[in-house]
Amino acid sequence: MEARKLAEILHPLERKVLPLLTKISSFSGLVSKSGLKDVEVMRALQWMQNKKIIDLKEVVKKIVSLDKNGKEYVKSGLPELRFLKALKKDAQDIDAIVKKAGLDKGEVNICLGMLKKKAAITIQKEGKALKIAITSQGEKLLQKPTLEEQFLKTLKEPREVSSLGPEEKFAFDNLNARKSIIKVDIAKIKTAILTELGKKVAKEKIDATKIIDRLTPKMLVGNAWQGKSFRRYDVKINVPQISGGKRHFVKTATDYAKNIWMNMGFKEMTGTMVNTSFWNFDALFTAQDHPVRDLQDTFFIGKPKTGKLPDKKIVSRIKKAHESGTTGSIGWRYVWQPDDAKTNVLRTHTTVLSAQTIAQLKESDLPAKYFALGRCFRNETMDWAHLFEFNQTEGIVIDPDANFRHLLGYLKLFFKQMGFADARFRPAHFPYTEPSVEIDVLHPVRKEWYELGGAGIFRPEVVEPLLGKFVPILAWGPGFDRIILEYFEINDIRELYKNDLKQLREIKYWMK
Repeated sequence: MEARKLAEILHPLERKVLPLLTKISSFSGLVSKSGLKDVEVMRALQWMQNKKIIDLKEVVKKIVSLDKNGKEYVKSGLPELRFLKALKKDAQDIDAIVKKAGLDKGEVNICLGMLKKKAAITIQKEGKALKIAITSQGEKLLQKPTLEEQFLKTLKEPREVSSLGPEEKFAFDNLNARKSIIKVDIAKIKTAILTELGKKVAKEKIDATKIIDRLTPKMLVGNAWQGKSFRRYDVKINVPQISGGKRHFVKTATDYAKNIWMNMGFKEMTGTMVNTSFWNFDALFTAQDHPVRDLQDTFFIGKPKTGKLPDKKIVSRIKKAHESGTTGSIGWRYVWQPDDAKTNVLRTHTTVLSAQTIAQLKESDLPAKYFALGRCFRNETMDWAHLFEFNQTEGIVIDPDANFRHLLGYLKLFFKQMGFADARFRPAHFPYTEPSVEIDVLHPVRKEWYELGGAGIFRPEVVEPLLGKFVPILAWGPGFDRIILEYFEINDIRELYKNDLKQLREIKYWMK
């Protein structure tokens, strides 16, 4: 942009500061000369830097100046020298010396230590009294000013630490180790230098009185705008990025997934995150001695430790399924313990909702399709693919005509709409489904197959106790968090919930 046009888009603050830059470069000087506030000058400089009119630089410097005690010592002298001047060759009582030197108790201890170290005094103890005398070395110290004395006198005006000579640096180190004599502040020195473009813009003669920065109704009514110029809008200038409020990106993805299931005719299942082991394990034909119920995998609740069991009919049918089985089954062949079933846990899967839903169904409700998408908890070691708190999407189809091909069809359709055209299904074993499959997808970056969850057809040992009779029930429960990693270009599952503001502002919307 040519200098003339650039001069015409300058803000009033820029127009006040720009002429001063031909003679003044320091920020403090510009503030003093312009009569503007610090923040106004800084805004003007930043805007001109964006326009490449100036180069704005900041230098960090250490500034040393007199502190409270230092100001006093410049007038009265350092306490150790006052102490030394009050001494004689003949040993004197310390109280008399202190009174003569005009020192306080805190200064006395410092003086004794420093002067003893320099062999400037001798100390004798007579009973409880201290007798102190000056040595010949001490008399030599009084013959000329010390480096510390000379340095303090140079600090009537603050100085840069980097400008100190070797002897001054020695004195600085000694005094800085003591209390409240000198202080060191960090100063940020800002300077602004006109660029070649800036020099050309500064030469442009613009009559600020004829430039309108803001058009008001009064100007329009009184025609005060006639014969004047309007300040140009700078459409290229950098402006602050505005990050509007929005939902968490995981929430947008879960809402999308819920819509997929609802568009396929499913109803949503909801429930509590804390459940009894009865619903979380026993109702799903998981034996009470199964390793999955261990503390290694499950978070048990301390308070309340136990909950209530449901209807006695369902409990008795579940007990029978575990101990002796259902039609065509021999069960797990152990004595089922109701106390173990009462223990409360954080749900390890959303399949607990499926069990509770099936138990409430009536003959007139069939066929039916339900889904859930919610948080689950397992005592996992966290890594790039595992969390101890995660989302799972659950689904069941209760239909006398349902079969295994229908199960794979539902899953393929869901994953296709979630962005995975190809998912593989491996034969697997679960306590509550038969046949069963594992659902895997290929990670696009790591090139590793990773498990999303299991699926299958609920066993009779699950269905008959809950429903009262056997009806084919298709069931699945893949982990949802792993499904959405690829879309958001996240390679570590832990990054889904790290609450990094930069990530939250810049991450793309779910737009499948």
